[in-house]
Amino acid sequence: MKRWAVGFLSSILILGAGTAVFAAGTNNSVESNNFEKLLPFMQKMHPDSSKEELQEMYNSCHKEGGMMDGTNQEGMNSEKMMNRF
Repeated sequence: MKRWAVGFLSSILILGAGTAVFAAGTNNSVESNNFEKLLPFMQKMHPDSSKEELQEMYNSCHKEGGMMDGTNQEGMNSEKMMNRF
């Protein structure tokens, strides 16, 4: 029983540390998430939207003050999400 508990707790510790390292390494920078790279995925999700509408959507989410900007410490504020459209 002790071996099982030690193994289980060790697994949780290793998975938790791995998750923290992964999350720290996936910092969204301008080079990694730009509009041109995300456009095909956005067009799949919003097939009826024009390229200009998708550009506006991208800017409201990823540019300064957007919910994915990284400076918004309040979490997902509904005022900053899709309600701007």
